[in-house]
Parts: sequence; structure tokens; C-alpha cells
Amino acid sequence: MSEISFDDFLKVDIRVGTIVRAEPYPEARNPSFKLYVDFGPEIGQRKTSAQVTVHYTLEELVGKQVAAVINFPAKQIGKFMSEILVLGFPDDDGGVVLIEPNRKVSNGGRLF
Repeated sequence: MSEISFDDFLKVDIRVGTIVRAEPYPEARNPSFKLYVDFGPEIGQRKTSAQVTVHYTLEELVGKQVAAVINFPAKQIGKFMSEILVLGFPDDDGGVVLIEPNRKVSNGGRLF
């Protein structure tokens, strides 16, 4: 893995947001949900698809704060346009565990 500079790190805009809506995404190639995340008044609501079906239900995702990269270009995922990348780590079996703050913070806060 190559090193990056601090300026390179600053180019990646990682923000916290609250999942306000979660829907099934049965058309996805891999089991996924559609997530709608509120990043506060400055950024607004953005959507993505996420392969988080192993550890999360639609009901428990709503209200959860998550970290996401918000400055990637939008990407077509099947019939759905993904606008952000919600971040997580794989567990030992490859299921995604979402990154979330351990205390409530304001939506739109930037990771530093």
C-alpha cells in the first residue's frame, strides 16, 4: 500500500448522516438495501445502495447515524443512482458492519 499525503486525505469528504429511509433493493445483483441519508441542511439528503443485509434490518437502519464519502461522482447501480458511499468494515465472514459514531453528533459533521 502506498502512502498518501495529508492533502490527499483531505480530498476525501467523509461526513456523518442519519439514515431516514431504508428500502429493499430486490433487483440488486447482491443482497442490498436502498438507503436515504440526511447530512443536514448544508448538504441535504443523499441516497445509496448498500450490501448491509447480513447484520441489519430495514427497521433498525432508520435513525442510525453512519459515516459516508459524499464527494464521489454518482454511480449507476443497476436501476438505482448511488450518490454516496456508506462506510463499513467486513466481519470475519465478509458481512458489512457499518461505521457509526459512538455518540450522537450533528448531521453533516466532517471526519478529521
